[in-house]
Amino acid sequence: MDQSYDSVAAWRTAGEAGDAAGAVAALSPDVRVVSPITEQFTFQGRQQVRTLLEVALAAIDDITYTDQVAEGRTVALFYEAQVGAVRLYEAQRLRLGADGLISDITLYVRPLPALTLLMARLGPDLARRNGQPGLARLIPLASGAMHSMAATGERRIMPRVAPR
Repeated sequence: MDQSYDSVAAWRTAGEAGDAAGAVAALSPDVRVVSPITEQFTFQGRQQVRTLLEVALAAIDDITYTDQVAEGRTVALFYEAQVGAVRLYEAQRLRLGADGLISDITLYVRPLPALTLLMARLGPDLARRNGQPGLARLIPLASGAMHSMAATGERRIMPRVAPR
């Protein structure tokens, strides 16, 4: 059986264009997205995923997909982008439903400072959109401390233990 990857092509095009609506059009109605922060944090259905995409695509600049690997209904995508001055690399595992639309997405982000900065930028807006203004005020404190530790480790500590 030949597998069509039209929804994956539409997803990639929309991501690079920063087009949340175009990305949502490639998704199954009951799509599930697993956060790169914790698998306890998922987005279910097109509306929740659209909210995530609107916030994420506003925070991430210059998305450029670099690689795609596919086997049957599973596709791995890789892209490079910017979050502020930090370079971000993301891998996405997409699973396609019988209808050819994307039904499941698991995200993996590196390096750690890019992930913590992304969390600091996305968290407050997502909390506000979920009707949690108090949490929106707390997230920058918690994620800011985590980002500071991750960035300091990346710049000052890890270079000292790098292979020589």
